[in-house]
Amino acid sequence: MFNVTIDGNTIQVTEGTTILQAARTAGVKIPTLCDHPELTPYGGCRLCVVEVEGSRTLQPSCTLPVSNNMIVRTNTDKVREARKFVLTLIFSERNHFCPYCQVSGGDCELQNAAYAEGMTHWPLSPNYQPYAMDASHPFFILDNNRCILCRRCVRACGELVGNYTLGFEERGANSLLVADLGTPLGQSTCVSCGTCLQVCPTGALIDRQSAYRGRETQVEYHPTICTGCSLGCGLKLLTRDNHLVRIEGDWEAPLNEGLLCEIGRFLPIEEQHQRINTPLVRKPSSEGKKGALKAATWEEAFDAITAHIKPLADKGSKGIAAVASTRLPVEALSIFKQVFADHLHSDMVTSLEEGAFTATSRAVAEEVGQPFEATLDVLKKADCVITAGADLINNHEVASFFIKRTLQSGLKLVSIAPQGNTLDDQADMTLKASKGNDAVLLYGMAAAVLELGTAKGHAGFTPAEYDPDTVSKKTGIPAKTILDAVTLIAAAKNPVFIYGEGLTSAGSAALKALLELANLLGATVINLKGSANSLAASLLGLEKPFNLNGHQAAYVAVGDDAPSQGFIQRLQGIPFLVVQSAYVTPLTAEADVVLPVAIWTEQDGHFINFEGRTQESKAAITPISGVLTNEAVLAELATRLGAKVDADWHGQLAKVSPVALK
Repeated sequence: MFNVTIDGNTIQVTEGTTILQAARTAGVKIPTLCDHPELTPYGGCRLCVVEVEGSRTLQPSCTLPVSNNMIVRTNTDKVREARKFVLTLIFSERNHFCPYCQVSGGDCELQNAAYAEGMTHWPLSPNYQPYAMDASHPFFILDNNRCILCRRCVRACGELVGNYTLGFEERGANSLLVADLGTPLGQSTCVSCGTCLQVCPTGALIDRQSAYRGRETQVEYHPTICTGCSLGCGLKLLTRDNHLVRIEGDWEAPLNEGLLCEIGRFLPIEEQHQRINTPLVRKPSSEGKKGALKAATWEEAFDAITAHIKPLADKGSKGIAAVASTRLPVEALSIFKQVFADHLHSDMVTSLEEGAFTATSRAVAEEVGQPFEATLDVLKKADCVITAGADLINNHEVASFFIKRTLQSGLKLVSIAPQGNTLDDQADMTLKASKGNDAVLLYGMAAAVLELGTAKGHAGFTPAEYDPDTVSKKTGIPAKTILDAVTLIAAAKNPVFIYGEGLTSAGSAALKALLELANLLGATVINLKGSANSLAASLLGLEKPFNLNGHQAAYVAVGDDAPSQGFIQRLQGIPFLVVQSAYVTPLTAEADVVLPVAIWTEQDGHFINFEGRTQESKAAITPISGVLTNEAVLAELATRLGAKVDADWHGQLAKVSPVALK
């Protein structure tokens, strides 16, 4: 531990701590612009300079580590004069006439820093040239006139996201923030994660939807989680007057560490689907033909449902089919399962995913008698990642950021999938076996590990059946390529396999082969699964393939999910259809009864992410009168049908063995 004295206060800090970090520990505020807690110290703006006893010049506190018995002064006349001079130069370089800027009035770190130094004007006359704004991006605007060249956005794009889209061209005061090699943002390699937007200290990057809708002091912050996929990223919903203004990543969230993707940050703000605000009931015409959906009361809607469903309870398993979205909170899924599977004894109670991301994993884990999947933390320590039938960028993009940002540091990436994936162009090797031969390829790779003598475990298969020539002939991949890939992976200390639906869709054989290979290599295995509550749905047994076989009615609880056209077609001809939905969709148009429900920002609930972490989603918006939560609708339906439901969803999950998916 080092002793350091800051403005007369002596504290102890660990070796390597910067002066700025030490000052924050001591409760001393040092102004900054280019510094951000999540980024590597840069030392570009020089606003954080301090006096260090024994040093001839002022020193940047963000990059200078403390030494033992160092004495630092942060608020001397010399320091304050330097700060004002730095701010004066920054203001004079670009168009910083604050009244015209959307972050003026408390949200701009540059403006706040000037006010903190008592500045009401700057001595130097501005000598800037106007720059064209880049408004080509669908979600935000780049205004170089407001840029202070702090490079926070550039560093965040590279260090945190690993995309390296942003950079600077020209030099000095003529430096311009650009995407790629001067490509318009909307046509660049930008992945629309919005991290650059969140770290920008000024109005250089402007959110199209939230601009001018409320400053930080005018909005309410609601910590919650994203329900866009099974990761469950932590975020903050910013609301004003019961409207969603902006979504920001939560830097303190343990899973995503502040990172969000387009689905989590922008798409909820852009949502334009028509809401359903009242129950709808289809009433037959006077000619007896199928009539139109008409607005109804909740009483009328539930009466119509119970009138059709109660008689079907006597018909047994073929009476009613029920399907729920895996975006529903586990509270709603638990009641759903108890009503339709336990009370009505239907043989067709499942989810919209139909177990596509979980059923095979569950079966294999129960067969081997133990869990085999790791948590996302292993990605942060991996030196080699092997994707097998998993398309991270399209399905779990934040997980891909943890891979992409370490590729520059030597991480090796191998892609195994006949259909390929969007990370292939960054992979060191890609192996595309002919269709249906994934298991053969993986067993062949396992046999190659034994041949190389690098195995860290014991083989549970017969290697002789997978000699190089045979495997090469069946898969269409040269034997040398397979051997090179195995050599690359075997050299890693912490290899990680990430598999997805592309591997497991054909059955368990390929997954068993992958586990054999991972065992021999001493690798960990991850399955990121599908939507927000894929794991909970699986634990509740909601993962059957959906098939109608003489069923007289169907109840579909989609919530704010979007059913596929293929799923809707499978419901054609069903005599009675109930849809529980937040939005008008082609499915609701076919329904006999439509029940309006809340979306994810309007309801509380719990979600179990892909690694078994239970997280709580908190409502930030109050839905309009007449719209109920998914849980409330299903609870009322249970009461109407006389079903006794247990509100203890923990207990419901405990009844099903979780070994497959922990």
